[in-house]
Formats: sequence, C-alpha cells, structure tokens
Amino acid sequence: MRRALRDRGEGRLADPRRRSRLRRRRGPRGPFLNDGFGTAALRAALLAAWADSPTRFREDANAEEDLVLGGYAATWFVELAQNAADAARAAGVPGRLRVVGSAHDGAELWAANTGAPLDAAGVEALASLRASAKRDDPGSAGRFGVGFAAVLPLTSAPRLVTGPGVGVRFSAADTVAAVGSLPGPAAELARRDGHVPVLRLVWPVDPDEPGPPAGFATEVRLPLRAGLSADALLAEARAAAPDLLLALPDLESVTVGDVEVTRSSQDAASGGTASEDTASGDIASGDTAGVSRVVVGERAYLVVRRSVVAEPGAAVEERARRRRSLCWALPLDAAGAPAPFRPDSGEVLHAPTPGAERLGLPARLIADLPLDPDRRRVRPGPATDAVLAAAAEAYVDLVRAVPPEHRLALVPPLDLPLSELDGRVRAATLEALAVHAWLPAAGGRELAPRRAEWLDLPGAEGLAGVLAAADAGFEGLAEVDPAFAPQLAALGARRVPAAELTDRLHAVEQGPSWWRGVYAALEPAVETVPGLAQDLRALPVPLLDGRLVSGPPTVLTTAGELTGAERAVAALALPGLHVVDPAAVHPLLARLGACEVDGAALLNHPALREAVERSVDDAEAGLDPEPLAAAVLGLLRDPVPGLGGLALPDAEGVPSRADELLLPDAAVRALVDPDAPIGVLAPEWAARFPREALVAAGVLDGFAVVVDEEPAGPDHDLHDEDLWWDEREPTRVVAVRDLDLVADAAWPAALALLACAPGTRAALLEPGGYTGWWLARHALLGGREPGYWRLPSADGLAGLYDPVPAVPTGAVTPNRGGIVDEAVLTAVGVRSALGVADTEDAADLLDRLADPGRTVGAGLGARAHAVLAAAVADGLVDVAALELPDHVRSLAGTVVPVDDAVVLDAPWTAAVLPAAELVVGGEPAALAEILDLPLASEVVRGEVVGDGEPVAWSDLPDVVVACRTADLAVPPGELRLHDRLEIDLERPEKGRFRVPTWVDARGTVHADDPLRALLALPGWRG
Repeated sequence: MRRALRDRGEGRLADPRRRSRLRRRRGPRGPFLNDGFGTAALRAALLAAWADSPTRFREDANAEEDLVLGGYAATWFVELAQNAADAARAAGVPGRLRVVGSAHDGAELWAANTGAPLDAAGVEALASLRASAKRDDPGSAGRFGVGFAAVLPLTSAPRLVTGPGVGVRFSAADTVAAVGSLPGPAAELARRDGHVPVLRLVWPVDPDEPGPPAGFATEVRLPLRAGLSADALLAEARAAAPDLLLALPDLESVTVGDVEVTRSSQDAASGGTASEDTASGDIASGDTAGVSRVVVGERAYLVVRRSVVAEPGAAVEERARRRRSLCWALPLDAAGAPAPFRPDSGEVLHAPTPGAERLGLPARLIADLPLDPDRRRVRPGPATDAVLAAAAEAYVDLVRAVPPEHRLALVPPLDLPLSELDGRVRAATLEALAVHAWLPAAGGRELAPRRAEWLDLPGAEGLAGVLAAADAGFEGLAEVDPAFAPQLAALGARRVPAAELTDRLHAVEQGPSWWRGVYAALEPAVETVPGLAQDLRALPVPLLDGRLVSGPPTVLTTAGELTGAERAVAALALPGLHVVDPAAVHPLLARLGACEVDGAALLNHPALREAVERSVDDAEAGLDPEPLAAAVLGLLRDPVPGLGGLALPDAEGVPSRADELLLPDAAVRALVDPDAPIGVLAPEWAARFPREALVAAGVLDGFAVVVDEEPAGPDHDLHDEDLWWDEREPTRVVAVRDLDLVADAAWPAALALLACAPGTRAALLEPGGYTGWWLARHALLGGREPGYWRLPSADGLAGLYDPVPAVPTGAVTPNRGGIVDEAVLTAVGVRSALGVADTEDAADLLDRLADPGRTVGAGLGARAHAVLAAAVADGLVDVAALELPDHVRSLAGTVVPVDDAVVLDAPWTAAVLPAAELVVGGEPAALAEILDLPLASEVVRGEVVGDGEPVAWSDLPDVVVACRTADLAVPPGELRLHDRLEIDLERPEKGRFRVPTWVDARGTVHADDPLRALLALPGWRG
C-alpha cells in the first residue's frame, strides 16, 4: 500500500515546475511575517528532534502512513464534520459545515465551519502525533489528535485559514525540502523514496490567502491529488451528510455544493420544537422524556439521547473523561411509522462517527465508547460496560416511544450476531426489554414481558383486551401479534395456547353478550390457523338456564328468538341438553360443532328423550313431572315417535305413560277392553293443552299410525311386531298401534273406525303391512277370525266358507263410522279366494272338506285339494304337524271315510272305481301325502282283453280336430284301437269290465273311444 501511495506521488514533488510554483505561493524564504501560530518554533523543534534521532523521523512517517492506510482511510469528510461539530461545541453556537469545490490554483475542496476558530493550541495539536487539544472537552467527537490525517489521501498540502492571510498549511514538498538538509533523516528519506510525514511540519499560509467565507470561522482547503474528481468527492460528502448530522448533535447543517442538509428536532414529551420541525402523530404517548423526532434532510428518526457517568478509560488521555453520551436513532417512514434497520442493512457502531463494529439492530447506536487509536474498534473495560448497560436501558425508552403495535418489531434480532459487540448489545437490550414495562396490554397498560402472557391466536385481535377487562385472571395478557412468537419467547413472555385459554375461560363469570364478543374475536383466528377449531372444541358456552358448559359440539342454538316452549325445555336444565342463550349465539359456535335446532329437533334430542322415558320413574320417586310434560307438550304439534313414555296424570292423578292414557272423549274409548292396561287422562290436562299436542305425545284419541320409512328392526312398540318381522323384513313400516287394546266384541266398530280415517285406512290397506297382518290373526268378526269368512261376493267359495256377517258402521261410535267395504275386509283376512298360507290354514280347509254338513261340489272340492297340494309342494305346510280328519271329500261331493278313499292319479282307473271313493285335485302324490291316502294306480290292477288294432294318433280325424280346436299338438306315436275295450280286473275286485280307455303295464294306450283316450293320455294336457 505504501508503494501505491508513492506511485500516486504522495510525499514528493511531481516535477521542478511544481516545486517552484509552491515556493512562489509561500513567498521568499526567511522569517514569516504572518506567523501568528508560532509555526517556526514548532518546525525548529521538530527538525531538531529528527536531526538528533533519524529513527524518530522514521517512526513519525510510519505512524502517519498507518493512519492514512488504516483507521482513517476514506474518512476525510467524517473527520472534517467531526472537527466542525467540536468547533461549534467549543463556541456554543449552532454548527454549520460548508464544502464546495474551488478552482483556486487548480482543483481544490474548501470546507468551512462555524464555531471556535483554529487557535495556536489547535495548530500545535495538528502538528503533533496523538496529542489532541480537545482531551479536556468531554463532549468533543475528536480527542486522539490524529483524525486530520484523513485528508491526506486527497491532498499533500492541506491549508487551514481563519482570516485573510491568517492560517497554517502543511506541505509534503516543503517537508521533503526541509528534511533533505538533515543528514540522518535525509538518508531515511532516500530509502522511503521521498515519502514524509506531511502533518508534522507546519507553515503559515501565504499573506494573500483569502479568509473563510462570511459567517464561518475556519476553512480547510485541500488541493486535490492528480486523478481525483472534486465532483465525485462532493457526491460522496452529500451522501454521508445526513448520517453525520444525526451522529453529531453539535452540527445542525451541512452544505455540499449547492445542496444544504439540515437537522431539526421535536421533543416527543413536550411537543416543543427545537427548530422548524412539526409534530408527528406517530410518537407514542407516555413517558417519552429525552425522546425526540429528528429530521435530517429527507430522513426522519426517533431519537433517544442519554448520558452516563462511567469509570474513566484506560488510556491516559481519557482518564479525565467520566461522562459519556449515547443515542439511539430509529428510522421513520414517510407516515412517521417506525422503519427499523434490517440486520443486513450494513449498520455499524457510530462513536459518534461510523466505525468498523458491525451491528444488526433495528436502530442505530451512536455511543461515546472507548475506542482503539484507529477509532474503528471498541476498547473493552468498565467504561464500555457502563455505556452498553445505559444503552440497553435507553433502548427500552425508545421502544416505549413508538406506537404499541410497532414495538415488537424493535426487539433485537434473534439470529447470530454480526460481531462480538453486536452480541453484547443484543443480549443487554433483550434483558432490559424483558424486565421493564413496555409490552402493550389492555386499557393502555404496559407489562414487563417476563410478567406477561400472550395469546397464541393469530387473527384474534382485541381478544386480550376483552378478556383482561372482564376477569382479573387475564390482566397479564399482552395485546400482541402472535407473529412475534420467537421474540416473545426470547423476552420470557409466557405463551397461552388455545387449549389453555379454553380451560381458563371456564372460571370467567360474564353475561351471554360478553361471550358473544369473545366468539367474535376468535372467529378470524379460526379462519386463519389450521387445527384451531379442534383446539377450541372445549370452549365454554353460556346456556339459557344459566349454566356454563364445555364444548360447542355439546350445545344447541336456535335461529331467531326462542319460543316460550323452547325456553321451557331449555329451563329444564337436563343433563346433556344444552341450549345456548340467544344473546351469546355467534356463527363461530356452529363452526365449532354446535347444532342449530328448532322445536322438532329439541324433541328428538337424546337428553330430552331420556328424560321423557324415565319421567314416570322420576315421578314415582317424588320428582315433579309437570315442568317436563308442559315443556314437551308445548313443543308438540305433530306426532313424534318415542315420546309415549311422557309422564302425564290420569283421572286419579297417578303419573302414567302418555301412550297408556286415553283422552276423556277419545273415539276409541268405547272400543277398549275394560281389562286393557290403559287409563284416562286427567280432564284438567285435557283442557289445558291442545288436543293435537296430547295425541302427538301418544295419548289415544283415535287409532294412531306409526310411520318409519327406513325401519331398522321391530322397535316400534307394536304388538307381536317381532313375529311380523320374522315372516318378512319390511323396507317400510306404516302401522296402526294399540290394536291389542280393542275388546273382542268391539271389532266391527273398530274396523269401521279404522276405515273412516285416511291414515288408518291406508295403513290397513298397505300391501304386506303390519296392520292387515295383525288384524287377520286377532280381530274377531262374528266371534271368529276374519279368515273364517268369505266375502259376500266370493260365490265360488260357497259351501266351504260362509259369508262374513254384516259389519255395523256407527252403532258404537256415532258419527265416526266408516265404510267397511270388501277392500277392508280382504285386507283383514276375509277370504276372496281359496288359499293356504300355512299349516293352520291347511288344517282348517281339511276340516271344512271333511264336514258332512257342508255341501261342496266336485269342482270346488277338486280346487280345494289342488290348493292344498300346491301349498305342500311349496313348503308352506308342515304335513307332520297336521292332525288329519277321519273323512275326506270325494269326487262325488260326499264325505267318505279315509279307509274307503284313494287319490286318483291314473285317470283311466276312474272307469272301474266309484266316484264316491275317489279324491281328485292338484298333484296326486302331494295330495296323497297330505291326506295320507293311497294312489289309485297302487290299488287298481287289470289286463286288457285282446290286442286291438294299432292306429297312429294323427290318422284319427276326431283326434286331429280336437287337437286343432284346443290348439294342441297331435300326440306322436300310436294307440291300440278296439271295437269294444274290456279289461280283466284283479284289484280291487275280480271281474271283466268294459272301459273307454286303458294304459297297460307297458304304457300302451288302448281305447275304443279315441277322444276319451286322448284326455287320459299321460303327459298330454287338454
């Protein structure tokens, strides 16, 4: 780097012409007439020292070079600004700095400042190494006596003027000339290629040197080295000016070229204005003493300044410095809101001007810290510790000065620090923030984070305030954004998750409208946070009965205002029946599982159903059943299955099930069996409640109908329902209940009542339905089951079955009788045709056939036997379970003993057996089985007399005509035609008989009448 400086021409003259020009500016050699600063004595003393010790010259040269290449590199404008601030401070005037380019004798930069002008002590300090004249000023920015070296990268001949022809100058060229006359230093100078310490030998300025501009005390003039651009340097200064004005409180304005940058400030506590700046509405209220809003150029900052008394520094020059200052500067945006520095924004410690200590804090730290000689690194020690501790405390004041919603954004970053100092400052500020009150809470209060809690519910804005205002248990809740969870954890604030919040809310005693406010605050969080709805399923909910229960899924809400009946149900306070107070209802409850219900849904609630079912037991145990009964009846309008257990008083005041009571004027009251387990409702209750409500609860008026579109089993409280289900598994149940209560003698009137109402009539006529099935087995008409009778129109059954007796339509229930038509009679089992459904039916039909008092024609008897045979073949009849009669109905219509009867299976045998002994109808084998009779083919045996003449069936005209007439095929093969067919009969008696047709043992058909043979032909159907 030294070679680079030498190559740029530092420390030596570029050429002889340049040397002569400099001499001309200085004037003739000899005593200086304007040497008011005693520069000659300073030069003489230093040259003598160098002459005596060439090593001293070398040390001074190396020390200055180290400063230029090290800590003071590229800091020329910072040092000039710092000197200007110190001068203003010394004079007690506002500091102003003006930097302009000048064409005076070549390109130069001129920097003028206000304040105390350069004096002899200052000149001596400038010409000395590390001997500042400001060491006794505790507020000065410069105190090492080396900062002016920062101008050397720009110039080799700086001048400082305080008036026309008054000032001092330094010159590398003149120093080279002066050192060249000294034998010892001259040899070193040669070895250094002419590089000399520029700021050690000082001369007065030329008498014709113009003074500073009006209003300024001192001006530094820097002839620029070759290759440097004044415009570029001015641009650099303009960019640095705002930061320097912020760091140097004694400097109020900087003008660079024609651009002026000013600083103005406003006291955040009093609202007073230090200059022309106006108030900002974004400064937080509260304790903001020492906090100001500072505007520097176009940038605004919130600034906290503090001073601290600390142990003196370790360096001798600093032992008298006990009071040190510090400042925090937080950037503000155009609206006045905090705009914190990012950790990667390149911030460094300002002490007060920028150093090399990297910081990643939201605000800029400007602190009077002990520094190493190069002013780049902080020197550790008690003074540093005290300043950093005070900085941490001051940072709390800075945080408290911003609006509450911005405060957590100012918590120092939690990632790895950028330097050792950054780590110390972060740790100290985090600790200070943790123990001091600044975290916003409800009601404008502030909390220390370590004593605070926060709700981890993103989106639930305002909830903390709602909770804290209602219950002392939540006074420690901070109103913060959960997005700052890492910062809150680092500060020691306690996290309150949703599950814990729901638990703690159970201890809150507030009205329903307050709870609605809680739900409203929680709703946005549920929309935002995945899984939060599940965590809030234990949220307390206020009920209409005054209770507070856990969990929206357990509660019921209603749309709109509750009716009186709904309120009555809610007031029962039934376990498990939780009706939310309407004032607390909020859409969030439904989102969390609450069910919206109406009166009908309340009636179906399991808790209410359970209460209804046990109400009679509760009444017998001494509990008052009236509130429950009144509430249920108040809701009822349409029948609801499952409420028949509701306890209601009977006429004697005894609590009874509703479905075991009759209305006093019930239509079915006269039909009920006197021994039936059913009472009469207390008349006052019948008068108190609507008839339809009582009937809907199960109290009997007419017959009630049960409808279940998706039945799951025989659970409808119907008599013998399980037997009905055993026979079929219905997909739909439409049934009349309480049929088993009807007196035997009242069935005609009961049928008339069933037939008159559309609902009961439809249930009765339901195909395969329970009602018809039950009535067919239990109703009595004329003292017998309906299946005993036939319809009046079923003439084809006459003889076997008698017509059903006439059913009266209004004798028992005046004005309520219905038409008991044949459709109703058929549905209840009155016979319209022959049929055998089961073994019992088969036994009844056999008994009827064996009854000699009945006149049964051959055709009806045959049809009856055919029905029996088909039922056996279909497996409907258990033959082994039948008790067979001793007589059977014969083909002649007579009743004969079973010992004399056979079942006709071979039609040709009928020619040799009397009709009074033959039983016909249906499949012979099945009929023989059910009647336990032999077959005719087993009893009859005979041989054909003669062979007959073989003739094809198709050659017989009468057969062909008969087949075509019957639309049947002519049988294949042939038969044996006889003129007169006779057989020799061996069984059942011996003899020769003439027969029209016969089939011999070989299956050959014989006939003397072909048409009779055709009818008896096995396998042929006519």
